[in-house]
Amino acid sequence: MIALETLRTHKLRSFLTLFGIILSVCTLLLVIALVAGSNKYFAERVANFGANVFRINQFPFGTSQEDSVRLRRSNRIITWEDYEFLRDNIGLAKNVGFIHRRLVKSKYKTKDLEETQLQGVTANMGEIGLQEPEFGRYITEADTEHRAEVAMIGHELAKRLFEGEDPLGKSVMLDGKPYEVVGVAKELGTTFGQSQDTFAVIPVTTYRKYYGTLETGSIQVQAMRQEVMQAAEDEARQLMRAHRHVGPKQEDNFGLVEPSALMGLWENLTSTLATTSVGIVSVFLVIGAIVIMNVMLASVTERTREIGVRKSLGATRKDVLLQFLVEASLMAAVGGLIGVIAAYFIAFLIGAFTPLPMRVPLYAVVISVGVASFVGLVSGVYPAHKAAKLDPIEALRFEA
Repeated sequence: MIALETLRTHKLRSFLTLFGIILSVCTLLLVIALVAGSNKYFAERVANFGANVFRINQFPFGTSQEDSVRLRRSNRIITWEDYEFLRDNIGLAKNVGFIHRRLVKSKYKTKDLEETQLQGVTANMGEIGLQEPEFGRYITEADTEHRAEVAMIGHELAKRLFEGEDPLGKSVMLDGKPYEVVGVAKELGTTFGQSQDTFAVIPVTTYRKYYGTLETGSIQVQAMRQEVMQAAEDEARQLMRAHRHVGPKQEDNFGLVEPSALMGLWENLTSTLATTSVGIVSVFLVIGAIVIMNVMLASVTERTREIGVRKSLGATRKDVLLQFLVEASLMAAVGGLIGVIAAYFIAFLIGAFTPLPMRVPLYAVVISVGVASFVGLVSGVYPAHKAAKLDPIEALRFEA
């Protein structure tokens, strides 16, 4: 193709010609990569409480500062009694667990960590949550019954406090109190750059022995299976309202947090980013289309005699029209492919050196190149039509 030969011969001019297409495709792919990567990351790391698990907290997720002030007056803390009532009466749950959380200082010999999440849990949280022992064991019912001073610690906490040592059987100081390490959890990784492995899990009874019974907790409910998840949530809400004597016209005085609601809020946020990017990409595409049209018009002028020769040898208007439309589409497609390569390279660098999750889906690549080719096709319509209308005799007489 003459258009492709021109691209190869005049590399700088070709790059400047296709710059708008390259920029639009690259921008579109990077935005899609960020949105797709963030959604997958959020679903796996933030909105994942465990298999078929939802939570009952004092406040709902995404509470604004204004609502927070109001809810602090109306929403009571989640108590052990709430947990026991729900555990004993819910019918669609496989497991019901309870957890307290607070930030404490951890220490082993001369090493310490200022912010360690101390979690007081029921023994069945090992089945409900995502924390699994890599070495040793989780908290047991016997630990809970005896209010034992034992802990399973996170992977990062073990690495930072017990570097080069086996932590099992050692005594770690948590908020100034000694606990025997009975297990080290599997690595959970980071969430938006923050480690999820600096925690220590102790029996809920031991936690309440030291910190009292007036702190709010969180009830973790594991539905029997995915199909009854919504029904289990409805049942838990009704039981909590009944236990707390909430009237029919009153709002819940607790927050039921389930993964799909978290994902819905997150996807609304990322869709705003995607919508904004469409406007930017549209501007680049228009610029790219105008430049390609100008180049094709110049090409028609430069190749007037060639068109005349082709027509005198039997080429129809349709043949000439198709030739220039294909060349315009191919030019734009080349720009699209360059944009795809640039987007993959930039996405790789962002993923490697920043906490931003990037994931370029295959469908986005196909759509991007397709859109670029379509823009080239549209921008080539007028030049192609002009070339097809040329009179062969006048074209042969033309001198550039």
